[in-house]
Amino acid sequence: MIKGEQKPLPEIQGMIAPYKRVLVLGCGTCVTVCFVGGEKEVAGLASALRLHQRLSKGDKIIEEATVKRQCEREFLAEVARQIQSVDAVLSLACAIGVQAVAECFPTVPVLPGVNTSFLGLIEEPGKWSEVCAACGDCILHLTGGICPITRCAKSLFNGPCGGSVGGKCEISPDIPCAWQLIYDRLAATGRLHLLEEVRPPREWKSFSAAGPRRIVREELRVPAEDEKIRPKG
Repeated sequence: MIKGEQKPLPEIQGMIAPYKRVLVLGCGTCVTVCFVGGEKEVAGLASALRLHQRLSKGDKIIEEATVKRQCEREFLAEVARQIQSVDAVLSLACAIGVQAVAECFPTVPVLPGVNTSFLGLIEEPGKWSEVCAACGDCILHLTGGICPITRCAKSLFNGPCGGSVGGKCEISPDIPCAWQLIYDRLAATGRLHLLEEVRPPREWKSFSAAGPRRIVREELRVPAEDEKIRPKG
């Protein structure tokens, strides 16, 4: 799940200051699960912005809407007319949603109301932890389902380091040593032999060294009109 946190109200007020008619647009997937940008959060933020307008005797018009996913054009089509009728959109989606709305509606300013934090896992109600960096070369089968890139403070591939004490990371006694967790998990599943192999330095091309990444599944694509009429051979 993509985890984020809503920006402070003063920062949001500063972003929307130049615009009179603003749409607060929520997203019904990841940011709803982490209580940041769903329908309830949209309503709460919109109410706070309207209250500020009344107290400051402003004349802004604050609208609100929520779509299932801002990162998919078919759901944005549901609010296309509303987006095109406002001066700016305050998106409460992750950064992917913000960019998707901006790409679909290039003449409307799209403002981020959420700071996108990480790909995380729910530990308990109200508590999330980063567990994946989306590096593009997963080795969880070798590390007991525990990612050393995100859960080790040094992103070590052949841990642990010398700073681990009592199963805790040296940077904080509240953080478990990732490699202690990996050892315990592999021991519990009878796979400690996986630790005997020394892994070479990581090839980071699949992560970000080659610029923005893209995945193409040709069997799932719908040909554009010019491709449909183009003769084969």
